[in-house]
Amino acid sequence: MAAAESPSAALRRRDLCSRGIRLAGKMRADVADLLDAYVEQQGLDASASVAAVEGVPLAAVERWDEQTGTQRLLENLAAYRAFRALLAQMLEEQREQLGEADAGLGRALAAVLLQVSAFAYHLEELLRLESRGIPGEEEEEEEEDGPPPPPRLSLFEQKLRGLGVLRELAQWAVRSVRDLRQLAKPSPATGAAPGLAESP
Repeated sequence: MAAAESPSAALRRRDLCSRGIRLAGKMRADVADLLDAYVEQQGLDASASVAAVEGVPLAAVERWDEQTGTQRLLENLAAYRAFRALLAQMLEEQREQLGEADAGLGRALAAVLLQVSAFAYHLEELLRLESRGIPGEEEEEEEEDGPPPPPRLSLFEQKLRGLGVLRELAQWAVRSVRDLRQLAKPSPATGAAPGLAESP
């Protein structure tokens, strides 16, 4: 039988979850503002249908309540690592397209990219607390820029992909708040925060 989590570790876990919830909430609000600005600047229809973004796990998942804490963290980490690469690519494309013509949009993109990077680091801290190790940590230096770049897209396809990235990021911010709230719940059996590897 696994040893009960120490009070200090439980407190640390709850603190990390609480701060993560605040980070995700702020990111969600900023992404919503960025989405509005992006749609307007790119001349897109806010209700336009876009394909799923390759390389990003969907925020919507079946049997969410059956996932273990570790599964939640690993899926979140995979998603935000992908978003980090995609937003960096969007920012580069934005600069190529507009230069300094719309510096405000570029700054907003850069700010959200920083939040995504900070949140990914926060998730890594939670996984380290669980002593699970960070997946892909050894290869991170080699894969700093994420997966190989996709085939060159037309300008309109780039705009639609960007819209899809921001929409899915907004959905992930909502899911991340739910996941972290679930992780922060006390364990009924011990009164401490649940181990990240146990099932809800």
